[in-house]
Amino acid sequence: MNSARPEQVDLLVQARWIVPVVPRGEVLREHALAVRGGRIAGLAPAAEAAAVWQADEVLDLENHVLIPGLINSHGHSPMSLLRGVADDLPLQQWLEEHIWPLENRLIGPEFVRSGAKLAMAEMIRGGTTGFADMYFFPDVVAECVIDAGMRAQLCGPILDFPSIWADGPEEYLDKARELCERFREHPRIHIAYGPHAPYTVSDAQLRAAAEQAEVLGAPVHIHVHETAAEVEDAVRENGRRPLARLEELGLIGPRFQCVHATQLVDEEIAMLAAAGASVIHCPESNMKLASGACRVADLLDAGVNVALGADGAASNNDLDMIGEMRSAALLGKLVANDAAALPAPAVLEMATINGARALGIDRDTGSLETGKYADLAAVDLGRLNTSPLYDVCSHLVYAAQSSQVSHAWCAGRPLLADGRLLTLDEGAILESAAHWRKQVRSEA
Repeated sequence: MNSARPEQVDLLVQARWIVPVVPRGEVLREHALAVRGGRIAGLAPAAEAAAVWQADEVLDLENHVLIPGLINSHGHSPMSLLRGVADDLPLQQWLEEHIWPLENRLIGPEFVRSGAKLAMAEMIRGGTTGFADMYFFPDVVAECVIDAGMRAQLCGPILDFPSIWADGPEEYLDKARELCERFREHPRIHIAYGPHAPYTVSDAQLRAAAEQAEVLGAPVHIHVHETAAEVEDAVRENGRRPLARLEELGLIGPRFQCVHATQLVDEEIAMLAAAGASVIHCPESNMKLASGACRVADLLDAGVNVALGADGAASNNDLDMIGEMRSAALLGKLVANDAAALPAPAVLEMATINGARALGIDRDTGSLETGKYADLAAVDLGRLNTSPLYDVCSHLVYAAQSSQVSHAWCAGRPLLADGRLLTLDEGAILESAAHWRKQVRSEA
C-alpha cells in the first residue's frame, strides 16, 4: 500500500479522453492531467489521481477531449483587419492591386496592434495557443502576445525595398538581430528571420539573413514555391527554381521553414528531407487563391516534417485550425489519390507536435508529456455533430468545429474558460475592428 502523501499541484484537469499526440493515435480514457508551475506534472487514470495529486483547482470535463494547444505555424495576424477585402482573385493580383496598396496607406503600430489582438482572440477561441507570425512591427505583436499569454514565433521581416518598418536592406537585418537579442530569454517569444519570398529578396540579402540566422541559431521562415508562376518566372530569369537558389545561398537546413511549397518535384522533396527542413502547409489559403496543392503525403513518406498553418485571415478567411485540419486531410487524400493518405492522427500531429518541431520548440510544447509546458485545449465532443462517437481522433479532424473548444491554457495560464476569453477584451477588440473597417473602406 502506497502511504506517500499526494503531491501538491496547481491544477488537475479530468477529461473523458486525453489525446497526448505522442505516441501517435493514443487515446487515454477517463484520465487526469496535473499542472504545476506552468508545466505538466503528469498524467494518470482519473480514479487514481486523488491519491497522486492534491490540486488547488480541479476541473472535471465530462464530455471533453483534452489535446495539446494547436499551433498555427504560419500567418500574418494583423491582416485580420483586411478579412474579405479582395476575395476571389489570384495571388499576385490580390497582393499587387489590393493588399499592398492598402497596407502602404494604413499600416502603423496601432493597425498592427488591433489586428494582432483580433487574430489572437479568434485563435484562442479555436484552441490555438501558439502561432508563427510574419508581419511588420513584430515588436508590437510581441507585446500583444505577452499580454494575451500566448506563445509565438515572430519574424523579423526581410525585404529589398523600403517599407514603414525599415528604410533598406541593412536596417531589416539590424532589426531582426535586435529582436533576437531582445527576446532571447523569453519563454514564450521566439524570433525568426523572415525573408518574404525569393522574388522580393536579393541574393545578397538572403545570404546575409542566412548567415545571421546561423550565428544566432534562429530559424528562417519564407514563402517558397507558392505558385507555378513564381517557379516559372524564377527559371526564366535566372535558370534556377527558387529552392535550388536558396540551397546554393545556404538557407536550407534544420531550421528552414518552407511555407506553402505547392510546387515540388521529387528531387526537392528529397533535398528538404536530407536537410531536415520543415514545410508549412496552408491548405485553405492555397485553395482559395488557387495557388496549388502541396504533396503532403509524399513529404511525410520522405521523412519531411510537415506542419499546418492558416496563413492570414485576408486570404483564408479565418484562423480556424480545427477547420484547417479537416481541409488538410481531405485535400491530402485527393492530391495523393489515396483515401488512406493523411489519417486523422497524422493530421493532428501536423497541427501540434509537427508545428512545435518546425518552430524548434518541441522540447517544450506540442504534446502532452510530463515536463512540457501545459499548453492545452479542451474540445466538447458531446454535441450533435460529434455524436455518436467511435473514434476520438477521427472526430477531432473530420467532424469537430472550433466553437466546441471550451477551455485553453498556455504554460498553465488559462486563456479561455467555458468559451469566455480571459486575457483579451472581446468587446474592445470588436470596437477596434469596427473602427478599422471604416478606415479600410475609405481607402479601398
